[in-house]
Amino acid sequence: MPKIAGVDIPERKPVDVALTYIFGVGRTLAQKVCTQAGIDWFKKVKDLTEEEINRLRQIIEKEHVVEGELRKQVRNNIKRLMDIGCYRGLRHRMGLPVRGQKTRSNARTRKGPRPGSLRKKK
Repeated sequence: MPKIAGVDIPERKPVDVALTYIFGVGRTLAQKVCTQAGIDWFKKVKDLTEEEINRLRQIIEKEHVVEGELRKQVRNNIKRLMDIGCYRGLRHRMGLPVRGQKTRSNARTRKGPRPGSLRKKK
């Protein structure tokens, strides 16, 4: 399995799909990187040469913020919002939805299980 940005990418998938295993690389960015490197999107990772893998690695690591650095940026942005005490920061601090969703009947993902719930945990 080739490693790009510290992530093992699967060999049996097309290059544009395999690159999405890297945090911060979506389908569109993966296709742009493939075009920049001169690689066909539909080519399987196992069919890539070592030179093509190195070209992909260089483009992703030099021109884009991915994996650990991107996670750090996101964490710092949320921390900044909480520190300045803005509405979004308060919602993060309270563990409630941040982007204006209703919380009366939904938002179980952010709020957690209902209090007193007797559901069996999997």
